[in-house]
Amino acid sequence: MKISRIVLINCIRPAALLLLFGTLFISPGCKKVGEATGPEVASALHPTVQIRGVDISLVEDGFVSPLGVVTAPGDPYKRLFVIDQVGKIWIIDSNWNKMAMPFLDVTSKMIPLNPNFDERGLLGLAFHPNYMSNGRVFVYYQLPPRPGGPAPGVNWNNLSRIAEFRVLPSNPHQAVMASERTILEWDDPQFNHNGGVITFGPDGYLYIALGDGGAANDVAPGHVDDWYPVNAGGNGQDVEQNLLGSILRIDVSVEPYGIPADNPFVGKPGMDEIYAYGFRNPYRIAFDPGGDRLLYAGDAGQVLYEEVSIVKKGGNYGWNVKEGKHCFNAADNKTTLPSCPTVDNFGNPLIDPVIELNNWQNPAGGKATTVIGGQVYRGHTIPGWHGAYVFGTFSQTPTTPNGELFIAAWQASNDWVFYEVSLKSNPNDIGYFLKGFGQDWAGEIYLTVSSIGGPNGTTGKVFKLVPARKIGDPEN
Repeated sequence: MKISRIVLINCIRPAALLLLFGTLFISPGCKKVGEATGPEVASALHPTVQIRGVDISLVEDGFVSPLGVVTAPGDPYKRLFVIDQVGKIWIIDSNWNKMAMPFLDVTSKMIPLNPNFDERGLLGLAFHPNYMSNGRVFVYYQLPPRPGGPAPGVNWNNLSRIAEFRVLPSNPHQAVMASERTILEWDDPQFNHNGGVITFGPDGYLYIALGDGGAANDVAPGHVDDWYPVNAGGNGQDVEQNLLGSILRIDVSVEPYGIPADNPFVGKPGMDEIYAYGFRNPYRIAFDPGGDRLLYAGDAGQVLYEEVSIVKKGGNYGWNVKEGKHCFNAADNKTTLPSCPTVDNFGNPLIDPVIELNNWQNPAGGKATTVIGGQVYRGHTIPGWHGAYVFGTFSQTPTTPNGELFIAAWQASNDWVFYEVSLKSNPNDIGYFLKGFGQDWAGEIYLTVSSIGGPNGTTGKVFKLVPARKIGDPEN
């Protein structure tokens, strides 16, 4: 019987893989997964417990560049809302059919996108926790730039906006375009590193992931001087001059928004909206819907290391003093510095990621063009995965649609073991560019992919992560 492989990486010594009656066991000779508490241990990750194969099942296709799947709290229709980068939010109904009309279309408001590759567009969607009673929905997208720029003779690249729309009870499948209300705007110096996810936390506040403004090394025009002159930058370490390179937390119960009283810089030097900082491009963040409700962030690296961090209030996650767990060298980003500070100008420690992957350009070898932050699995269809963090990579090289899927379990240290998931239908990789994830009301996980790297064509698909079929199982 053929099974789906899960390939152990990050081993102390080469993995010894043993096949017994179609079940894969991982040799204890590889690095052991750290201890977790009670039922939160993902048994699929323990080196002595059998692993059941997984696969992906097509939900719907025909999208351009789907970046994520979102659900509305309390939604009686059990809909999936798909963020298409080109400016549209599509609804997939409970029968896995895409509705004919988009839920929301901001295409006419957006800056034109580069079809070959772009990090701008419609990037984020979040439904208010009381959406079923107030109809409030929030999006994050890029508009044409305002006049001016970050330096003499240099124009802004775009205007980023967090906006609110309303949905009328008489038409729950379509937002009212005329209801748009701007919550927050800022000028972006470059086209890339926009972060993108907006999500409501368990505290009811809106969290917004922002990159460092773009370009490279956090040192271009629009990247301000910070406390660390060695690397001549930048927005990741600055909390007083702009919001970039940070995860924000705001209160949308007041207009245009309020500041939670316990945000880390309230009453201190620093911008009140900032919840955590030191990020390069936190492209995908997500709260664990169960357990301790931790906030996970995948942060795209420069040319050496990709990272996943557990985000805590007031935390400094190192960029551009560090890339991953290593001292970053802005003058030569393919090398590291022999030493760097361990605390910032406020005395806050620079927090290392819990997961680090080698970038495809790393001279030591690597396969990740960029990390794609994922979700903590809280479903019930894949045995042994409950409480495990599922994430991935966009691709292994920039031009090949061969993203990979990984899984890790919570550990007490900042050195998590993670495993490559090999799907039954495509054993070596996902077979697409991986662009995002999603999670439904039951805790099941979805992947958003396309065969084209940029916002172009109609190869975008939404898949659901499912147990692999065994021989003799029905097709559906």
